[in-house]
Amino acid sequence: MPRSSATDHILRLIGIALLAVAASVAAAAPVVLVAVGDVTSTSAVLWVRGAGAGTVTVAYGAAGAPPASTASVAVTPASDLTGQVTLSGLAPGTRQAYRVQSNGVTADGEFVTAPPPDAPARVRFVWSGDLGSVRFCRPVEGGYKIFRAMAAAKPDFFLFVGDTIYADHRCGGPDVVAGADFIATTLPGFHNKHRYNREDQAASVFYAATAVFPVWDDHEVRNDFSGPSEPSMTMGRQAFLDYWPIARPTEEPGRLYRHFRWGRLLDVFILDTRQYRSSNRDPDGPDKTMLGGVQRRWLLDGVTSSSATWKVIVSSVPLSVPTGPSAAHDSWSNASIFGVPEEHPTGFAVERDLILRTLRDRAIKNVIFIAADVHHAEVIRHHPTPSFSFHEFIAGPLSATPGRPRPLDQGLSARSLFARGGINNFGEITIEREGLTVRIIDDDGGALFTHSIGPE
Repeated sequence: MPRSSATDHILRLIGIALLAVAASVAAAAPVVLVAVGDVTSTSAVLWVRGAGAGTVTVAYGAAGAPPASTASVAVTPASDLTGQVTLSGLAPGTRQAYRVQSNGVTADGEFVTAPPPDAPARVRFVWSGDLGSVRFCRPVEGGYKIFRAMAAAKPDFFLFVGDTIYADHRCGGPDVVAGADFIATTLPGFHNKHRYNREDQAASVFYAATAVFPVWDDHEVRNDFSGPSEPSMTMGRQAFLDYWPIARPTEEPGRLYRHFRWGRLLDVFILDTRQYRSSNRDPDGPDKTMLGGVQRRWLLDGVTSSSATWKVIVSSVPLSVPTGPSAAHDSWSNASIFGVPEEHPTGFAVERDLILRTLRDRAIKNVIFIAADVHHAEVIRHHPTPSFSFHEFIAGPLSATPGRPRPLDQGLSARSLFARGGINNFGEITIEREGLTVRIIDDDGGALFTHSIGPE
């Protein structure tokens, strides 16, 4: 006779429990986690979490050939057994392979180096953000499946545009993998939040095959935090640096904004919109900043001097989507939830408009801003003046509370070409000599929207 719905429900709960036990047993076995980032045409930063304290060794070289070089790094409990080392002497535009060994445990990985700076090589990359918020952390059934969809796109690299963890969210329940049902208040707690996301099987396999360029946003510390006034910022930043492959300049080891080039067609400028920002509650004006003066000059000078066809600027928060309450806007926009300017704004639009005006006055062409943060996907064309236009692409979440599109900031004369909420998603950009194509893709790998742009 047919099974009752109650019986089916009980069997499903039993299956979830068995999967949770299997995941717990797998997590208890020593593993080595790896990732590569901040890739150039001749070097890359390899990140590793070892299977135990001690020296981690790395053998690396061109894929398909015997390893040509070796490196090592010591890992200790102080950094949660994490460390990084620079892989140098790499050939441009080639697939590289590496093998990491730690306490008798081995992990293999691959990545591609950037082409020579003057090579008009095709490039494909993906971006998204927002991973593991309350109720949307690692599912017992299938894990973070969106990483398998991103892997199927075979990108050259992944831009992880903020909220790589939700340190300030508790996430628990029978349908998620245990380990995230707490709010991080100590460095070990922040480490645990990162490790929880990185141990997801689909995510760890993806990172072992694709270079990642991460940027933080607010939930690596606390929702909508503003700069050094946030007491937990130092701990959150340290955990972020401990858990991601980021080159650290000796003159400012905590610096997260950076630039990389991918052949003649692409320059990428990754912004840090958090650690230098004024309080969200301050009234907007010429003294209010999201970037700080040094980073803003770095951005404008870098974009101005770029000889690449396309200039992609990565901002963890959107330019044209209002976020946060009126008394403390968190994105660049000064608009209300209806998209109209507010009388006593608290956003960062004065600095935003200064940046855009400078790009216009310097006749900078082919600028694309990409963002995440708002938990919906959108492709936007801005035309703030008759002589200047640019695009803003938004993707996400990877796995987080669904968002929905909202009215855009009217001050940018924005026109939404596509907007979709309620689904996990990522964006894919392919750049060739003929132009740029952006696609928004769901976590099953289905294309939701495609748009092509020719270079000016």
